[in-house]
Amino acid sequence: MEFKHQATVTLAEVAEAAGVGESTVSRVLRNHGSFSGRTRERVMAAVERLGYVPNRIAGTLASTGSRLVAFVIPSLSNIVFPDVLRGASAVLEENRYQAVFSVTDYDPAKEEALAAAMLAWRPAAVMLAGYEHTEGTAKMLRASGCRVVELLDLDGDPLDIAVGFSNRAAGQESAAFLLRRGYRRIGYVGHDLDRDTRAGKRFLSFCETLEANGTPLIAREILASASSVENGKQGLERLLARATDLDAVYFSNDDMALGGYFHCLAQGIAIPSQLAIFGYNGLDIGRAIPQPLSTIRTPRVATGQIAAQLVIANAPPQAIDLGFELIEGATA
Repeated sequence: MEFKHQATVTLAEVAEAAGVGESTVSRVLRNHGSFSGRTRERVMAAVERLGYVPNRIAGTLASTGSRLVAFVIPSLSNIVFPDVLRGASAVLEENRYQAVFSVTDYDPAKEEALAAAMLAWRPAAVMLAGYEHTEGTAKMLRASGCRVVELLDLDGDPLDIAVGFSNRAAGQESAAFLLRRGYRRIGYVGHDLDRDTRAGKRFLSFCETLEANGTPLIAREILASASSVENGKQGLERLLARATDLDAVYFSNDDMALGGYFHCLAQGIAIPSQLAIFGYNGLDIGRAIPQPLSTIRTPRVATGQIAAQLVIANAPPQAIDLGFELIEGATA
């Protein structure tokens, strides 16, 4: 795969594309001074076409190089992303870089707006989760001139640098593990898969693996809201009300799986003899419960650390596969 790093789009290029002077472009972007509606339309069309973002930082900083690294992440309530930030921040601070972050709530349109706001400060790098961005976000990132790092996924084509692992492989291995353990009537409990595209990839690969082995998924319960322990509890309760003879349930992540575990405790459902539970992420709390959670452990802190190291080293475009670890646990 060939990677290309595109030069920053300049104000002069926008002016040329719009057929106006640079001062006019500046007035339009600042919404200050005189210009016609038609001129504004031409300028904004050129801005969108070229993926231009205004430079908000002082010229001295631009000339010496920014030491800001911007993170545009989906959530802070999910421990996955604080772990990534923790790993990256330690490396960045050691090298006198400053991390700043914003939260998208898994909303692609919000990611686009926040990416534009971050790029306006001309950071040294922008780090985002996964490969799935709006066309506008991708265009801005390519035209920004800064390094772009996509985290926690390798199932796609990176814009510049990618650090993580294959979510599809994680879903496949999760299904293969349950099948090896003899489970055949398997269900699924998850959260919004349209927004959390990485969870969606795991689920699709999980189902494909079951199908390929002649044991299709029996039932699913997908909640529209974000993942949480409470949603995992409610999701499993709803699933078992419809499918009473399941022998295993795969959860979109450990938060949801822990909720399912607590539901089983409350209802006297023996784990794993009556129902097996399998999660994803390998959270510390999953190892602390009476029966350690069967799950996939992901290298979240290491993902942040290596991503930061590659930015500081100005490494060439590449994809780094850190893999994952299957934790057999005691719930499956």
